[in-house]
Amino acid sequence: MGRPKAADHGEKRKAILEKSAELFATHGYDRASVAMLARRCGMSKALFYHYYSEKSEVLFDIIRSHIEDLLAVTDGLTGKHGDDPQRDLLVMSEALLEAYRTADNKHHVQINQLHLLPRNRQKTIKDMERQLVDRFSAAIAPCVPVEARSSGLLKPITMSLFGMLNWNYLWFRDQGPLCRRDYAKLAVTMVLEGAQNARVKALKPGSNIQLHTARFG
Repeated sequence: MGRPKAADHGEKRKAILEKSAELFATHGYDRASVAMLARRCGMSKALFYHYYSEKSEVLFDIIRSHIEDLLAVTDGLTGKHGDDPQRDLLVMSEALLEAYRTADNKHHVQINQLHLLPRNRQKTIKDMERQLVDRFSAAIAPCVPVEARSSGLLKPITMSLFGMLNWNYLWFRDQGPLCRRDYAKLAVTMVLEGAQNARVKALKPGSNIQLHTARFG
């Protein structure tokens, strides 16, 4: 008979994910053994296996729980401010950056170690990521309606904003010159005004600027 689940089983698993994300981000998934994970979590290997049967399940849960948090904090924000879609996008971007505040390790693991999961697990995660991207695309579209109607342009604009928000963990410091809200405003403004400005310049007579659609997987 297996060991019965303790009343704090869920909390213990959550703590394991936090400690494991720190270890994976620091040493890499391949170099972090189960023994190392157990030590970092302050438990024996036998007890660790009571919570997770294999290391890949830990990696999957780290990334899955992280994206679930991002989906949760951005849920219901599209269309919330009626006739001010840019405000919706700003609030959504602020919420994303705020969620990243205590999730640098999980975010690092998601970006750099997702490919180490089995293919079926990767698909599950990528489907979740697509939900988040679609949510931001829906918020961006009414902010730049002309560009959004242009064939293939909405996704490049969306991914440009994600590029600014997702990679800020590499350099952003809360004690720096910008708070997270200010940086969200900067990123949204640069992406939206950049898209609009590029279109205007491309339409000017004699301009050599051309807009090319980008392909994404």
